[in-house]
Amino acid sequence: MRAKLALLVFVASLLCPAQNKLTVEQVVKFIRSAIELKQSDREVADYLRRQAMRERLDDRTIEELEGLGAGPRTVEALRRLRDASKNLPAPETPPAQEAPAPAPMPPPSPEEQRRVIEQARDYALSYTKNLPNFICTQVTRRYFDPSGLEFWKQHDVLTARLSFFEQKEDYKLVMVNNRAITTEVPYLSVGGAISTGEFGTMMKELFEPETQADFRWERWGKLRGRIAHVFSYRVAQERSKWHVSYENSNEIVPGYHGLVYVDRDTNMVLRITLVADLPPTYPLQEVSDTLDYDLAPIGTQEYMLPLKAVVRTRQGRLLARNDVEFRMYRRFTAEAEIKFETPDPLPEEKTTEQPPQ
Repeated sequence: MRAKLALLVFVASLLCPAQNKLTVEQVVKFIRSAIELKQSDREVADYLRRQAMRERLDDRTIEELEGLGAGPRTVEALRRLRDASKNLPAPETPPAQEAPAPAPMPPPSPEEQRRVIEQARDYALSYTKNLPNFICTQVTRRYFDPSGLEFWKQHDVLTARLSFFEQKEDYKLVMVNNRAITTEVPYLSVGGAISTGEFGTMMKELFEPETQADFRWERWGKLRGRIAHVFSYRVAQERSKWHVSYENSNEIVPGYHGLVYVDRDTNMVLRITLVADLPPTYPLQEVSDTLDYDLAPIGTQEYMLPLKAVVRTRQGRLLARNDVEFRMYRRFTAEAEIKFETPDPLPEEKTTEQPPQ
């Protein structure tokens, strides 16, 4: 490990002198070297947070690096560089490739794009009707960072019993930091950042006709091995139903925008991202939510169910992040029982959002 670390530092020093700003090509070479040397995600991210860009870093490059194996902390650091470099010029030359890239898939026709959205709408509006009654474990790991530099510290771990019965969600807090709760505590009363509505509410409200979301096809993507249409969207404030509250009192309903990933072969929704359009007078400056779906068994059948969500907020320099996971799905019956324990975090995804070939 010491030899690998020393070699990585040497490679980084050749590519990125301390006093120079980075090109996109240098960033790509550095991340490739880090992945090959199995450098830790934290160390790579810490290095990137101390750097600045000479050129504009874009989403496509970040997605390619994530597909190669860049970890979540590294991706977060790359996104910060992307945001900081958005007004810089584009790279003079594209990032070096190991081999000539194949010709990209052509975008679907406008008619096909409309068809995909309408089929995704049908899927979203009937989603909860096609789910059985079930219970599962929801684990929320909450982190904060007062520095604003994404040096995350774990605050606590909440374990809840989530039941879905007759198309309604119910949350019961059962453990905090792996210690059982002996008295019934309302889930939303624990304080801090809390999210609900992942079981169809978020998706349904986005696709409801009265929401009038403006969908636009952006690109092809690849998520957990599935090729997906990636649409951007925007919802006006007067049509929004997304409630954001601060300290359980200062509640607003902002407009929002984001991305939705629709499976090319099934038209099922695989991911939704939401970014709130907050008024400048609101105490929070940033609120975002990313929800991923994947197939999970309930009884003898598989259903497309929430897999994980990441909720982020910012108030000044104070950052907060919730990593939410949904585990151990079971059919809801009078005899159904779950042994509640806090499972290990889901493994990092190594092939998320690769561009299709």
